[in-house]
Amino acid sequence: MTVTVYVPADTTARALGADRVADALRQAADERGLDLKLVRNGSRGLFWLEPLVEVATANGRVAYGPVTPEAVPDLVAAGLFDGARNHELALGATEEIPYLKNQQRLTFSRIGITDPLSIEDYTDLRGFEGLKKALTLDGQGIIDEVKASGLRGRGGAAFPTAIKWQTVHDEPQGQKYIVCNADEGDSGTFADRLVMECDPYMLIEGMTIAGLAVGATQGYIYLRSEYPLAQKIFNQALERAYTAGYLGDDILGSGKHFDLEVRLGAGAYICGEETSLLDSLEGKRGMVRAKPPLPAIQGLFGKPTVVNNVLSLAAVPFILDQGGQAYADYGMGRSRGTLAIQLAGNVKRGGLVELAFGTTLRALMEDFGGGTLSGRPLKAVQVGGPLGAYLPESQWDSPMDYEAFAAFGGVVGHGGVVMFDDTVDMGEQARFAMEFCTVESCGKCTPCRIGSVRGVEVIDRIRAGENRDANLELLSELCETMVDGSLCAMGGMTPFPVQSVLKHFPDDLTRSRGGAPC
Repeated sequence: MTVTVYVPADTTARALGADRVADALRQAADERGLDLKLVRNGSRGLFWLEPLVEVATANGRVAYGPVTPEAVPDLVAAGLFDGARNHELALGATEEIPYLKNQQRLTFSRIGITDPLSIEDYTDLRGFEGLKKALTLDGQGIIDEVKASGLRGRGGAAFPTAIKWQTVHDEPQGQKYIVCNADEGDSGTFADRLVMECDPYMLIEGMTIAGLAVGATQGYIYLRSEYPLAQKIFNQALERAYTAGYLGDDILGSGKHFDLEVRLGAGAYICGEETSLLDSLEGKRGMVRAKPPLPAIQGLFGKPTVVNNVLSLAAVPFILDQGGQAYADYGMGRSRGTLAIQLAGNVKRGGLVELAFGTTLRALMEDFGGGTLSGRPLKAVQVGGPLGAYLPESQWDSPMDYEAFAAFGGVVGHGGVVMFDDTVDMGEQARFAMEFCTVESCGKCTPCRIGSVRGVEVIDRIRAGENRDANLELLSELCETMVDGSLCAMGGMTPFPVQSVLKHFPDDLTRSRGGAPC
């Protein structure tokens, strides 16, 4: 009898020893003469349990974790290959783990279930059904479905995806491009990486549907160079998709054409901004372009271009397969569908949580995250990356919704949630925000290039107790200048975390580095 065991092969699981766990399981099976089918699946995003080993049984998969190579002999002796549950690392049925069971997974419904490179696994779980439907529609029909879904860009601007597509669609026929922003540089974020490492065909399908919608025949994924495993897996998936007829000159015999390539970025945070990304793709230094013209009209190589991030494009296969309304049935207000929330920082149970818009930060951090890893009280949380505000406890019961967060100066962004306990120095965090901008600014506009440098200097003076009141006023004015005068969101949002510290944690800012009040 064949025993099927799943061991994740994504970056996180491998960093925590998954490859050595897989080797130990093979050795244990060989010693017992078992026919072992070892599937290197993707992570389910329950990072505190990685490596998460699963065993297929007649009643579904049984999970164990976190499994170390040293624990394998004891687990096998306790009956792991039979799905036994009488071990301290036994977690029971995988789908019943509360962290996973209480989610609403639409985009991430397949991760951890499939072999990421198996097209058969992908199609068995309705993969490419959205593409097949798209091939029966004209471009406007596809866009109308996306419009009905209410899908918005899963980034800082949260711009309606269908409007961007409509603009490119309405441009005259000719060369057009689809560009996927996979330059996932926000602190505490990893959802894009999980898509590319654990369910790459979903992104291929989403980008191909986008190409059909707007009349583009070429797509590019702009991938951060710090994701070598994602690059390797995704390129292998591309090769198989071409071989199987899902890409190329004649997609599934339809006569439609779409090609797709991966291009690596070089570690510049500013290239997460769409126009800097396009400059980088063209072989230039990544610098922000003035708008207009919009990339949808003059984008890559001066041609109409759709620029969406990974999570936006990854949502498209579900929308085309199940219908725009099925996606819009999730969420609240103008924030429709689900949000991929990434719990990181000082958190007990870090990982990926996909839920409909509307859940609260408190529920996420307590019910899913389990509080801080240190066991100390939470003090602040930063949502939306290094340019997002630091939120005090008074804002943790606000629903995670674009408009609700915007109302108090918060940013949902890419869904990164970084937690801090009560030992954090929020004054130092404010300084970090300005320092981050000095390092990552493209340098094109003065408010960002010079303002961030002056911001660090002013904060240092405040922290040193020099003319505190005057420098606090100067810092406030500097933040306003950067918000109003910067060319892009890099300089325009850098003040958000600083302003939040000024408003909610002023004592930390005016406390000297040694801890005494200035």
